[in-house]
Amino acid sequence: LLCIVMAFAMIMAAPLTALADDSRPYLALGADLSESEKATVLEKLGIGQDDLSSYDVITITNQDEKNYLGDYMSENVIGGRSLSSVLITKNKAGSGIHVTTHNITYCTTGMYRNALITAGITDANVVVAGPFDISGTAALVGALKAYETMTGETVSEESIDAAVNELVTTGSIADTLGDSEKVEQLMALAKQYVVEGNLNSEEDIMKAIEQASKELNITLSDSQRSQIS
Repeated sequence: LLCIVMAFAMIMAAPLTALADDSRPYLALGADLSESEKATVLEKLGIGQDDLSSYDVITITNQDEKNYLGDYMSENVIGGRSLSSVLITKNKAGSGIHVTTHNITYCTTGMYRNALITAGITDANVVVAGPFDISGTAALVGALKAYETMTGETVSEESIDAAVNELVTTGSIADTLGDSEKVEQLMALAKQYVVEGNLNSEEDIMKAIEQASKELNITLSDSQRSQIS
């Protein structure tokens, strides 16, 4: 996954695209929500049915999920229905990304935040919700598509690959170590070292991962280090 850190480095080195002037929030709804499930999701997002006209609304299909995530996640994780939904509201420059989740079991707030930063999304409030406990993979796709609508710019395939790879790698290692928060910190710190050191060789990146894991007192197997690198 060397492309993850390289893509992140390119993103950080390039000027960030400003969000569109339109201040309307963006809502990406799972296409397979029933009416009752949609009502539950909107309630979790703090949106009334009568208020939908105040939002730019897009839908995310299960095929969209498979197109974005199919190379990295099993169908058991993706599922056969697109249910998780996401609300994105832009913030002033420098405010960062703030993520809240409701009924999401696979993706943590830190996993979303790190993946969205890697994809180039900045300065936004992101609220993810499902009608009941679900993985939340559709919401990552929804956030990426909503961002494209917000900026008028296409998120590059390299950035999407990096974001998805990071989310999957974080989830996989967190499952093994049993501490998703520490793994999220590890991924963020390793990326920081790569960017600050302008590292571009696999050997140097491996050293950065090892340094980050030692600082956080995390023991990684060779396989896990390879996953991150």
